[in-house]
Amino acid sequence: MSDSDRALVDRLAAAETVVEVGVGNHPAVAAGLVERGVTVTATDVRPRRVPEGVTFVVDDVTEPTLSVYEGADVVFARNVPPELHRPLRDVARRVDAACWFTTLGGDQPTVPVEREQLPGGETLYRVSEGPG
Repeated sequence: MSDSDRALVDRLAAAETVVEVGVGNHPAVAAGLVERGVTVTATDVRPRRVPEGVTFVVDDVTEPTLSVYEGADVVFARNVPPELHRPLRDVARRVDAACWFTTLGGDQPTVPVEREQLPGGETLYRVSEGPG
């Protein structure tokens, strides 16, 4: 597990339930959270293999099945492209969950956020209440 993954797990481990959107082929954070006792559901637009203990659901955050996200403390995604910032935020708002994400390199958030620099160099964006 990379330093960035470890820092994300440390930060997210305070939650009881996390939905990781767009897990892709990088389930290290989901696996680390399960090891810490967090209930994790991972989603992606196509079937993916996830570690034991992680529930996987095919879902598209732009046309979400809200029941997948209900009960989550945090809706989280890594390397989110700008066009998905608003859909991710909107899903989290609809189920009354916090919305946290990281971006690809120099991409800036397109929704109001608070920035948190994590050990290992990753910037965690936490959606704040605000317009947009």
